[in-house]
Amino acid sequence: MKAARAVVTPAVTFLLAAFSSVLMAQAARELPDFTRLVDEQGNAVVNISTTQAVRRSGAAPQVPGIEDEEVLEFFRRFIPRQQPPGQSPRERPESRSLGSGFIISADGYILTNAHVVEGADEINVKLTDKRELKAKVIGADRRTDIALIKVDAAGLPAVRFGDASKLKVGEWVLAIGSPFGFENTVTAGIVSAKGRSLPQENFVPFIQTDVAINPGNSGGPLFNMRGEVVGINSQIYSRTGGFMGLSFAIPIDVAIDIQKQLREKGRVARGRIGVVIQEVTRDLATSFGLDRARGALVNSVEKGSPADKAGVEATDIIVTFDGKPVESSSDLPRLVGSTRPGSTASLEVWRKGTTKKLNVTVAELQEERVAANAPAKAKPQAEVAANRLGIVVSELSAEQKKGIGVSSGLVVTDVRPDSKADVRKGDVLLTMVHKGQHTELKSVEQFNKLLAGLDKNAVITLQVRRGESVAFVTISGIGDKG
Repeated sequence: MKAARAVVTPAVTFLLAAFSSVLMAQAARELPDFTRLVDEQGNAVVNISTTQAVRRSGAAPQVPGIEDEEVLEFFRRFIPRQQPPGQSPRERPESRSLGSGFIISADGYILTNAHVVEGADEINVKLTDKRELKAKVIGADRRTDIALIKVDAAGLPAVRFGDASKLKVGEWVLAIGSPFGFENTVTAGIVSAKGRSLPQENFVPFIQTDVAINPGNSGGPLFNMRGEVVGINSQIYSRTGGFMGLSFAIPIDVAIDIQKQLREKGRVARGRIGVVIQEVTRDLATSFGLDRARGALVNSVEKGSPADKAGVEATDIIVTFDGKPVESSSDLPRLVGSTRPGSTASLEVWRKGTTKKLNVTVAELQEERVAANAPAKAKPQAEVAANRLGIVVSELSAEQKKGIGVSSGLVVTDVRPDSKADVRKGDVLLTMVHKGQHTELKSVEQFNKLLAGLDKNAVITLQVRRGESVAFVTISGIGDKG
């Protein structure tokens, strides 16, 4: 018997072709093609090099073996300083740096990072058509690390701006820059997270990506798949100085606002209301009777500040500012900072179990000031036995109260090794919060009676003054009675 022969009909051929097309279309969706984006937008990205005269007479300071590499390299700026080989630090006439930028208008305005052009005596911009132009700094803002520079040219290709707020985690993004001086290098990845807060960076809700970013990418654009700039590549997390999968970009809406102020005024005006805040943890939320961990807990209010005049009090939790929710304490500096000085904003605060609405007239943030006077040290009176928290406290004298500007409080004179309270000797305990009820601490007897009446699993919060700072310390589960 002969074996049956397979017959391929035109209909089968058509179905196979259609199936193949579907597979190819699906693959195209899963693996994006960046070629058109690069062709259309690559010409608007520039290479930036700077020259800075070395103004030192002695040898360059040396850094011997560093113990804490993680601290040294945490969120380091990625801008290489290149110097001619074979010259000692005394002989080097200048230093050079490399970075990236992108053209935002046909008449030569360019956005980059402030740290790319900081201290530069000369700025050179190299275009993709090999032209090299001198640039001048229109303005720079160190707080957001944004600089606006300009070259004398016309008819330049410019980028299109996107909406960073519409970015989704997992969305494809692309960076173009000059890592290690390799011009117009393209790298791609996805958005890893949004609204990241970084140490010492209170005014930028960073976009986190896994796009490969290296020295020289600083100041370059981050594009979405529509070819719109959604961020400025600014920082990386690295323990080696090179890319480790964590890079951070400044949202373009922040940059647009900053460059507008720099172009119009040459400086950036930010709002302030005069409060010291901390994060609201779950335990703190429980102590204050708040439904969940959110908002910014006010540790202290500057006397005579906008917040003070508006009626904001220490222990208030700010949950909205100007109609916008404050989910994390890091949200508040951004919201207040982006508010124009002189304008009035609404505040919603959680105060002793109820919501209260206030209006505040925002002032202008000045440069940081260093406190001129060291904090006064409280002198403890005679000690008493350790209380249920494993700490020894005593009452403040009239002189001590006047010296630190409080009407009541207890000073910590000793902390037992087994204490659960995260306090130190010399700390002043001002109030205790439990289930939303705030109690001023006026005497040792009162404090110990309050503690004695609590369940062993109770969560309490202490308002603690340490030097010039005030913070809230939560103690979860105070244990059995002694």
